Amino acid sequence: MSLPFTIFLLFIFSTSSSYFICPAHSKIARLGISPNLLKNAPDRPTQKIAESDLKFFYFNQTLDHFTFTPESYLTFQQRYAIDSKHWAGAKANAPILAFLGLESSLETDMSAFGFLRDNAPHFKALCVYIEHRYYGKTIPFGSVKEAMKNASTLGYLNTAQALADYAAILLHIKEKYSTKHSPIIVVGGSYGGMLAAWFRLKYPHIALGALASSAPLLYFEDTRPKFGYYYIITKVFKETNMRCYNTIRKSWKEIDKVAAKPNGLLILGKKFKTCAPLNRSFDLKDFLDTIYAEAVQYNEGILVSNVCNAINANPPNRKIDILDRIFAGVVALTGNQSCYDTNYSVLVANDDMAWRWQGCSEIVIPVGHDKQDTMFPTSPFNMTSFIEGCESNYGVSPRPHWITTYYGIQDIKLILRRFGSNIIFSNGLSDPYSVGGVLEDLSDSVVAITTNNGSHCQDINLKSKGDPEWLVMQREEEIKIIDSWLSTYQKDIRDLNISV
Repeated sequence: MSLPFTIFLLFIFSTSSSYFICPAHSKIARLGISPNLLKNAPDRPTQKIAESDLKFFYFNQTLDHFTFTPESYLTFQQRYAIDSKHWAGAKANAPILAFLGLESSLETDMSAFGFLRDNAPHFKALCVYIEHRYYGKTIPFGSVKEAMKNASTLGYLNTAQALADYAAILLHIKEKYSTKHSPIIVVGGSYGGMLAAWFRLKYPHIALGALASSAPLLYFEDTRPKFGYYYIITKVFKETNMRCYNTIRKSWKEIDKVAAKPNGLLILGKKFKTCAPLNRSFDLKDFLDTIYAEAVQYNEGILVSNVCNAINANPPNRKIDILDRIFAGVVALTGNQSCYDTNYSVLVANDDMAWRWQGCSEIVIPVGHDKQDTMFPTSPFNMTSFIEGCESNYGVSPRPHWITTYYGIQDIKLILRRFGSNIIFSNGLSDPYSVGGVLEDLSDSVVAITTNNGSHCQDINLKSKGDPEWLVMQREEEIKIIDSWLSTYQKDIRDLNISV
């Protein structure tokens, strides 16, 4: 079965004419829509919110919150949804749980993440889901074609504008429900987790606190981690099975060796049952790279083992081609298919285009294959080539230092200790993006919750009866911390004699 709840954070730089090639790789597991790649992944619960409990709205949103030119006064329709089933109401100052949409549709967000609906009864909370501008049905300029046309229209897609969107909608909701003093807790995962943390920093008068799950907000040029994304992938495979790790490590040269033969690409295409002829060995290696990355990022204790069990299925003393073993791993993870699309895209078209723009403007995460990532051929991230590719594609240059400048995370320990509060950073240390997360407490109220076995955004996925005890405890700790924020807030309301 596929993982319909799975969210990715991936920069897609395909080999097609409309994309450009990232020198290290073209597809890194990301936070977007279910890849439909992991066919044999374990089932995870997904659930549609009952239509009777959920109401959809469109908010007349400002295109540009930060300038006063005539064009900035243009508006677009931004979609959001409200579930008030468990809300105790304005008179009780009952809280609002707000899910900050990421690079996917509102439907994907609501079906994927269960933190709000799982915990709304406990908090007696109003649940709000807000779709990110340029994703799903929240498209400025009247159509996807116009919105994605060029840098002039895509230029309004950035994190500052998105956070301002959320602020405007949340204030509108408080006014609409006459709930001036209901505290807001913002929740997000991965890119959405970064947005949640940044929202608390930029709009502390609107959000009382933030839960930022698997948020790699330190994975930027000025705060780049010592060990990167592929270091964790290597580590997990090596710890799962050394023989499997060595087979994968040796396979890259074997692919190039076969590719160099007469009709070598045809041989590789047949061996791996590719849907289209291979133009170069890179396409196959990139496909395999993506499979290993997704297996680790969404491992949940089983995917990597499944791959390795398939690769190791036959005794090592039997004469079995190394690439046959690798293909067995592909089948174990993606299912037995008539052919395998090495150029697959995990995003719908407009989400794909929007995210490529974000990756080429300010969300410049320098993921590459470094020398310590020993399961892969060394190919470090090359900022010069990356910038050249973005300039060629959009006519504008990325700003790799802007995120750290705007959100002030160059020295996060000092900055958040002095200026931050009420933020939970949760990370599973088996998630490759955890290397860019906040992994230690920065103050009494800016806290890090880590689990050794946790995968990407696992803590905010829907609860399941089969959840391991450590995951249950992680979620309970998050609830306890949020309860303390709300308790202190309600005490402040009473002490200051603030009337509802």
